[in-house]
Amino acid sequence: GDCFPCPLEGCPMMGHYADRFPEKLKREKQKYFLNTAADEPFATWRQKVFIRLSGVKKTRGDINLVFHDTLGHTKEYEIANGDLSQDEVYTKYIDVEINPKNTTKIEFLWNKAIFSLLWTRLGAESVNIIHGADGR
Repeated sequence: GDCFPCPLEGCPMMGHYADRFPEKLKREKQKYFLNTAADEPFATWRQKVFIRLSGVKKTRGDINLVFHDTLGHTKEYEIANGDLSQDEVYTKYIDVEINPKNTTKIEFLWNKAIFSLLWTRLGAESVNIIHGADGR
């Protein structure tokens, strides 16, 4: 996450368009990371998620976000699990397989642990998602 989000000039590209970033090519001994999806077209978009909870003070369970796109595809990502508290902001970097430009809805899901009280309720006070300046 140290290079997130992309700088104003955009994230450097590999391959055919690498020459658009001549200053980045001058450095020696650089590390490059490429995050890919498991299925075609293999593209992912790095996003940073912040979730502040509302409801009970503390409980056990997990928090997931489901991304929906214009073609009806969905993809679910776990953001946090274990002990959850409304006093914390849960932050996570995720590589989303749905292009942010095509995202129509992001759904908040909370699954409580079996051992939690039946009447326990939890919601999202806020969900903030940041993606790179150029949509990556």
